[in-house]
Amino acid sequence: MIELKTPAEIERMHVAGRFVAEVLSEVGRLAEVGVNLMDLEHHVRRMIDRRGAESCYWDYAPSFGRGPFRNVICLSVNDAVLHGLPHDYTLRDGDVLSADLAVGIDGWVADSARTIVVGTPDDEDLRVIRATEEALEAAIAVARPGNRLGDISAAIWAVARDHGYPVNTEFGGHGIGRTMHEELHVSNKGRAGRGLELRPGLTLALEPWFTRTTDRIVYDDDGWTIRSADGSRTAHSEHTIAITDDVPLVLTRREQEDPAHLG
Repeated sequence: MIELKTPAEIERMHVAGRFVAEVLSEVGRLAEVGVNLMDLEHHVRRMIDRRGAESCYWDYAPSFGRGPFRNVICLSVNDAVLHGLPHDYTLRDGDVLSADLAVGIDGWVADSARTIVVGTPDDEDLRVIRATEEALEAAIAVARPGNRLGDISAAIWAVARDHGYPVNTEFGGHGIGRTMHEELHVSNKGRAGRGLELRPGLTLALEPWFTRTTDRIVYDDDGWTIRSADGSRTAHSEHTIAITDDVPLVLTRREQEDPAHLG
């Protein structure tokens, strides 16, 4: 069942969203050449504990994963794009790092992701990162009352087509609120004018993710980390938003959203 949130409930989600934004900004600041992914994982754990927040990932056990997820952040490197399991890996110059975080505070959840370049950026890596950011902003722009869910999907797909990137439809955005995944799947590919009519109080996590040259994915042996099937590099951008009577409210907006972090 789709639950529309009241303005007061959306503000409680915004509290969680501001914290998620703060953590992802901190991850971007710390992600430098020579930093181990587990150092980032443990730093985020400490931030969550200090805030009194609750990780949405710890013990998460959906049908597509292998056993409970025992980390608090997804960290995906280079050709990995989703659900990257933090592990003993030291970041290298030119690595592309996607960080995805969802937490709950006082019973309300927010979810966001960003992709950055560690060290010296490659132009093609920056291009795919910026394409996901452009697609996310295009999706947010059409998330208004009276439009339909397909308008969001179509906006993302249009940006992907313009840049020449294929689109995978197995994973996409979703409803969010009291839990990380609520009713509604938001595909990154679709047709305008189709699907559910958007109404004030609807809260969604929108997350375009692209790979350079394929729409096929493979899983690592850890059962979680998803990679492009051909080894091409990837990018992932996500925000939690709320549909209002006017413009959409972005609950996880960071102060600065520059994908090129020169470490």
